[in-house]
Amino acid sequence: MSWILLTNDDGIDSPALAPFAAALSDLGTVRVVVPDRERSWIGKAITRFDPIRVEKVRLDGGAAWTCTGFPADAVQIGIHGLFDEPPALVVSGINVGYNHGAAFLMSSGTVGAAVEGWVSGIPSIAVSTGGNGDWSAWKRKVHQREALFQWERLAIVATSLVDEAHGSGLFEFADVVTINLPFDTTLDTPRRVTTVARVGYDRLFRDQGDGIYTHDFGGRFVEFEGIDGTDIAAAREGVVSITPLRMPAASAVPDEVRARLER
Repeated sequence: MSWILLTNDDGIDSPALAPFAAALSDLGTVRVVVPDRERSWIGKAITRFDPIRVEKVRLDGGAAWTCTGFPADAVQIGIHGLFDEPPALVVSGINVGYNHGAAFLMSSGTVGAAVEGWVSGIPSIAVSTGGNGDWSAWKRKVHQREALFQWERLAIVATSLVDEAHGSGLFEFADVVTINLPFDTTLDTPRRVTTVARVGYDRLFRDQGDGIYTHDFGGRFVEFEGIDGTDIAAAREGVVSITPLRMPAASAVPDEVRARLER
């Protein structure tokens, strides 16, 4: 392929970024365009009123570009602004934390960046990793220097998944593919093609007093339907989920409901 645009929503300091860029280079030329800081929970937001500053920086001996905007901004600029030709593939991740379930897919900057690639007609894959148990403890652990070799292993596995998903024919049925893999995934970990779990979540903000609220997700899913066969079920069972997405996907409406609405 001509080249791969790699982005994320965890920013230039993500522990996953340099290992993933190095591993993806086995598939072709990789150009990294990412936010200059963490931009999680931002969805597919696009900067409209503020200027975006882009800076070329060093990343593990190579080049990368940072931007002051959001993940989708990075993809837009990477496709349309920085280079002479568009990429053959957009890859977003590896996100520090799972992005699974409907509510999280709509909130995720990682998935939002991949959707922005689709907007420009580029096959796009979002990759996320996580663990079961205490989220805060897991996040602290994977940001430690001692976890680097684990990120390197995971980057190799994720690259294999990206390559297989891209070449499998899945994009005949999907606009975007989102992959969630447990942090201890190896090349032998079972994989499943899944659906998106229809879930919401509880409160996102904690009252600090004096009219101040801060982001403090309580961690609870609200399950609207069963989760068998979904991305969340796969994560709970410790297997990789590969989930094709259509943008947008409208629901079929029964004739009796249609009759109440149409004139």
